[in-house]
Amino acid sequence: MSSFDEERAARIAANARDAALVRAASDFMLASTAPKYSYNFEWLGRPIIQYPQDIVAMQELIFRIQPDLIVETGIAHGGSLIFSASMLELNALCGGPADARVLGIDIDIRAHNRAAIEAHPMMRRIDMIQGSSIDPAIVAQVAQAASGKARVLVCLDSNHTHAHVLAELEAYAPLVTPGSYCVVFDTIIERFPAETYPDRPWGPGDNAMTAVDAYLARHPEFEIDEAMDAKLMISVAPRGYLKRVG
Repeated sequence: MSSFDEERAARIAANARDAALVRAASDFMLASTAPKYSYNFEWLGRPIIQYPQDIVAMQELIFRIQPDLIVETGIAHGGSLIFSASMLELNALCGGPADARVLGIDIDIRAHNRAAIEAHPMMRRIDMIQGSSIDPAIVAQVAQAASGKARVLVCLDSNHTHAHVLAELEAYAPLVTPGSYCVVFDTIIERFPAETYPDRPWGPGDNAMTAVDAYLARHPEFEIDEAMDAKLMISVAPRGYLKRVG
């Protein structure tokens, strides 16, 4: 490890002990949610609906892991698929897998979003499946796509209820290869007041973070990347960057 890497690691570790910084980050996350701050960004022309910090974190992971396949639940406008595909394209230019692909699953791929994704140059690395991500037939299709892949990365970002995310974890986390990650988005819901999402079926006690806790209690082959949390501070996925260590 270089001296710069050592200094950075020390800074990141200090973040987690900095009560004022932690409080400021938490306050920003809560204050920025109602105005839909994360809806303000695009990737290569498509809305991505993510905080910039999480986008940078995913770039780091994709380059470090060099996945052959990225599995994403939740497509929306397609920005995340376009992002992942573009990162795979850059990986290939840097000597990574030439045929790496991203596979997106969504229960409702709206026609205008599908058309925009299919018209995008990055579509050459994208496959999409319409249907529930926890439907056994869909899970089987994804497992087939992942079969034989050396490095698989999974991102879960669809329905954020406890039951749905836990079912996704049971279905897709086993596809993650050792050293890679299952990233569970919107765990931040657990830390928000109950009134934050009045028109949604999730909230404190019933969300992606509670699902992560339940899954990790039974699956020691995964652990939370706490250094990622301390690095980002601003993230919709606290305790959601799960590294497969077993």
